[in-house]
Amino acid sequence: MSRKRYTQAINEALHEEMERDPKTILFGEDVALAVFGDTRGLLDKFGPKRVRNTPICEATIAGMAVGAAAAGYRVIAHLLFSNFIYTGFDAIANQMAKLRLMTGGQIDLPITVLAVYGGGASQAAQHSDANHPVLMNLGGIDVLVPATPADAKGMLKTAIRSNRPSFFLEASGLGAVGGEVPDGEHLVPLGKASVARDGMDVTLISVGSMIRATQNAAKKLAEAGVDAEIIDVRSLVPLDERTIIKSVMKTGRTVIIDEARDMCSAASHIAAVIADKGFAGLRAPVRRVTVNNSSMPYAPNAEAAIFPNADDIVRAATSICQPETAA
Repeated sequence: MSRKRYTQAINEALHEEMERDPKTILFGEDVALAVFGDTRGLLDKFGPKRVRNTPICEATIAGMAVGAAAAGYRVIAHLLFSNFIYTGFDAIANQMAKLRLMTGGQIDLPITVLAVYGGGASQAAQHSDANHPVLMNLGGIDVLVPATPADAKGMLKTAIRSNRPSFFLEASGLGAVGGEVPDGEHLVPLGKASVARDGMDVTLISVGSMIRATQNAAKKLAEAGVDAEIIDVRSLVPLDERTIIKSVMKTGRTVIIDEARDMCSAASHIAAVIADKGFAGLRAPVRRVTVNNSSMPYAPNAEAAIFPNADDIVRAATSICQPETAA
C-alpha cells in the first residue's frame, strides 16, 4: 500500500493499463499538458502513436472513440470537463450507447471516457455540472463515480478492461485528496457499493464527490448521539441496489446526498428504488440533499450557498431521527 492523491491514483491506473495492452490508446483535450495531472507522463512514455492531443472538438473525440473501438482498439478518451459531454452528445447517445444493441452484439465498444465533474472550485456554470443523471438515462453505458484514491485506481482499471463503454467521472473536489492505494494489480468490481461507515440509526447514501461532506456529517451526528451508516455508491450504472436496500432495512431512515440538480438526479432515482424495494423497512420519509434546480454560480459565496455541505446533511438526517412518539 502507498499513500497517493486521487489524481495520482488515476494516473497510475492509466500507466499500468497502457503498459498491459499495446492496443490501448488515449486521446483528448490537453492530455499532453495534463491540466489535472491525471494523464501526466503518458505522452513521453508511450509516444504520439498511442497518446494524442486533440483540439477542442468533443463531437470528433466521441466519434473517434466509437470508430477506433469498433476497429479493435481499447480507447481512453478525455473530454476534460463533463460539461463538454453536451457538445459530443450525438456520438455518445446515438452510437456509443446503442451500437452493440443495433449490431446484435457483433461489435464491442471498449471505451472509457474521462471527464472532471462538479462544483466547489469556482469554475463557473459551464464547467461545474454534475451531469451523471444524463448519462444514467442513456442505457448501454456504465457510469462510475469513485470517491477514494483506491477506488479511482481499481475502478478505472476495471473499466478500461471492460468491453462496455463507460464514463469515468473524476470529482472536481477530490483531486488532491489522499488515501491508501494498493500497489500493482488492483481491480474494483463495478456495481458494488462500499459500506464506508457502519451505523444503526440512519443511512447516508453518498454519490461520488459528496463523500467528504457525508463523512463530516456523520461525525457531527455521532456527537449528537445519532449513529449514521455511510454507503458510497461508487458506480451509478450498474447500481448496487442490494447493498442500499440492506442498509435502509437496517436503519429505517435514509438521506441521499448528490451534487446533481435535484430534478431527475441520481438521488431521485435511488429514492425511487428505495420506495419500490425498501418501503416496508422505512420508518421516516426519504430525504435528498442536492443542488437546487439552477446553474452553478461562479462567485465562491454564491456557489457555497447552493452546494451540499455537512450541515445540510445533518439537518436532513436530524429531521427524520427525532425520537418516535407513542401512538
